[in-house]
Amino acid sequence: MSEVTLVVNGRKVSGAVEDRTLLVHFLRENLNLTGTHVGCDTSQCGACVVHVDGKAVKSCTMLAVQASGSTVTTIEGLANGADLHPVQAAFKENHGLQCGFCTPGMIMTATDMIRRHPDGLDEATVRAELEGNICRCTGYHNIVKAILAASKTMSKASKSKANKAA
Repeated sequence: MSEVTLVVNGRKVSGAVEDRTLLVHFLRENLNLTGTHVGCDTSQCGACVVHVDGKAVKSCTMLAVQASGSTVTTIEGLANGADLHPVQAAFKENHGLQCGFCTPGMIMTATDMIRRHPDGLDEATVRAELEGNICRCTGYHNIVKAILAASKTMSKASKSKANKAA
């Protein structure tokens, strides 16, 4: 057994885990953060994506002990209280979900994608970067539309902040 200490969604947490415990299982079973889903057990579906130190990671490919000392954000940590994160709001407004199983991983992937492309995204880039996330319901059209809408919203907000600071 190993002791794991992380900051998860802004809160410092610790727990004893077997060395082989995956981060996804630590989040779901030890912390009861069940928004991070296990969809395939082969790291192909992307339903388990979280942010580790600000970068999108498939939490089924990382041991909890590897994440010790890191800052982790799950889907539960994106919203600001009752205010949805812009990506969450865009998914809601653009019907970017159907059954909802893949949605947390899609949103976490999209948030990281938008962070890495602060000047905006195009459809080809979004589709290419979603390659590691599988949705079995929607056909991706509304997911792509939602990510592009969120990118536009977040790019405008970022430019507005920069203009005010200047």
